[in-house]
Amino acid sequence: MTRIVTQRDFDRFAALSRDDNPIHCDPVFARGTHFGATVAHGMFLYGMICGAITRRFDAPWLPLTQTLMFPAPTFAGDATAVRLAAREPPGAFDVGIEVERDGCQVGTASGEGVVLGAPFAAAPGAPGAPGAPGAPEPVGERDGESTGGRDGEGEPLSGLVPGRRAKTTRRFEPGDLDEYADLCADPNPLVVDAAAARRAGLPARVVPGPLLSGMFSDLLGTRLPGPGTGWMKQSLRFLKPAHPGQALQAMVEVVRVRPDKQLVNLRSTVRDLSGVLLADGEALVLVRDLAR
Repeated sequence: MTRIVTQRDFDRFAALSRDDNPIHCDPVFARGTHFGATVAHGMFLYGMICGAITRRFDAPWLPLTQTLMFPAPTFAGDATAVRLAAREPPGAFDVGIEVERDGCQVGTASGEGVVLGAPFAAAPGAPGAPGAPGAPEPVGERDGESTGGRDGEGEPLSGLVPGRRAKTTRRFEPGDLDEYADLCADPNPLVVDAAAARRAGLPARVVPGPLLSGMFSDLLGTRLPGPGTGWMKQSLRFLKPAHPGQALQAMVEVVRVRPDKQLVNLRSTVRDLSGVLLADGEALVLVRDLAR
């Protein structure tokens, strides 16, 4: 299935995720960046991938792990196609998004993920159950010693140093899940149907992975590093489902700065307000175009 993505899609996801980073929403700002035009949010693309998984899996499902890289931008007007290839173990997929550009197929997102089908109450490897997947693989180059990051003039790279953090708190409402399902064409019954969620052994509808990780998108694109940040890669590990009305706190923390490449690694987490870890991962971002 081919979909032409639009600026309206970008604006809707910005409102839904609260990530109004100008590389997504401000054509004038975006023209002055290395992108040259507004680009899709990485987690909007992840939502499109989730929609394809729902259609392929043909059953209610929860994400366990997901790693995505964004080797090229997706622009408004691009004709996009989601690529899925099943692999072992069952529920594992190689995933990607391709666009047709200048007569060629260009990959704008790629990665792999593992999902779990219902019922979940006693399933080995289920989020929060014994046997759930371990910590995500670190993102980006990890050889050598981590550095606090200094540019050629001896100044911190845009004030970014290991240990710097940003947090946000949010409750997703049923209407947010409905908007996500419509925008990303993801009819996962666990997201859209409370009765289906209860039949699967869950107490309520489930906040989908792209909305949970959209909390990182909000922080990365508006707070730390800030407007102009470009998302290069994200690893995700989903430990427990989140539900509408639940108070959630997302945090990103700088763990490595590479000023020579203008790259920053940040740990990214979502917890409930009691401190229980719901999602864990690491982001790699490009800070070439930060608004100053």
